Amino acid sequence: MKTPVIILTGTILVFGGFLLYRNSNQFPIPKGESMPFEEALDRAQNAKENTNNNENNSQNVNIEIKEEPFNLDEPETTNTNMNKKSTSIRGESNRKIMVTDGVKHSIPLNEILSGGPPKDGIPSIDNPKFINPNEADEFLDDNEIGLGVNLKGESRFYPNQIMVWHEITNDTIQGEPVLVTYCPLCATGIVFERKIDGQPVEFGVSGRLWQSNLLMYNRSSSESLWSQVLGEAVLGEHTSQRLNIIPSDVVRYGEWKKAYPDTKVLSRDTGTVRSYGSDPYGNYYTNEDVSFGAKFTDNRLHPKDFVLGVEHEGQFKAYLKEVIPIGKTSDTFAGKTVTINKTPNGEVSLTIGSNNDILPTIGGFWFSWVAVHPNTELYK
Repeated sequence: MKTPVIILTGTILVFGGFLLYRNSNQFPIPKGESMPFEEALDRAQNAKENTNNNENNSQNVNIEIKEEPFNLDEPETTNTNMNKKSTSIRGESNRKIMVTDGVKHSIPLNEILSGGPPKDGIPSIDNPKFINPNEADEFLDDNEIGLGVNLKGESRFYPNQIMVWHEITNDTIQGEPVLVTYCPLCATGIVFERKIDGQPVEFGVSGRLWQSNLLMYNRSSSESLWSQVLGEAVLGEHTSQRLNIIPSDVVRYGEWKKAYPDTKVLSRDTGTVRSYGSDPYGNYYTNEDVSFGAKFTDNRLHPKDFVLGVEHEGQFKAYLKEVIPIGKTSDTFAGKTVTINKTPNGEVSLTIGSNNDILPTIGGFWFSWVAVHPNTELYK
């Protein structure tokens, strides 16, 4: 067994390739009566009318949204999508909203599992520091995998050997609030615009998982749980809001710095003590094990094959990255032409339709994508 690493909120041990934590400070999950959102609205309306008529004032109707009480005077916000004020260009989710103990959610509560660590037991990097490639070469070899981002002319590389211990980096690039995320269990490396309703927000690791995937939470007066692979809030006030995706790529360090020699590299100086350079997940990335509630029955690919998932007009498709040829390729998806461009260093970008609109991709293991999008098409 490796030497235990002490963290601020508990103890972390490595056993059998997985992380074990000793702490009970878990992100709370509501319990109680569940009902469709529309029924909750009806009950709230009836309760309000009864109150206005001074009737049944003592009646206990437990359906008020705890984070943000129903405002029945603003009907434009009281529908199955709720948050019409969201500025997300991705629009809002069409997942069905339920209400349990006055809290909105769009995933079954019994599928939200503890990953072991408490809330913030896996510490996010909130004040990231960066170094140049010459300095990074001291601990990174060219075959190291990481997440590459090129935004507004500035490129940055976030090594997996660092992100595996933190999962979230709250960053700012050229004045843009950026949320860099990595879920080791799903190999999902996704970069989002770090804003809710147009305002910058900091995110942390909740310690909860859904379909084996990271559930993040926003640090604000009203905390919600956000599915990383969906890029949307699935429990709490913000349920159904989605984060904008910032294009990024899972690439090898050597290829990235060759394409972007002036890139900045995330430093190991994170303010915490970690065994950077070692990976507590061992051979998990290549075996067929799927854990923490993920349902995998689709054998079109190996569960750990790396795919790029896309969504358009309520339809989903996954592209097996390794079979995409270098250069430009055409495909058809959702009745439209998709143009795929793959650079020699492995960056992949997709556009769709006659206007060549950017088609954001979510990269990760096949089992993770198909677990939340079971009707997905597949390009292989």
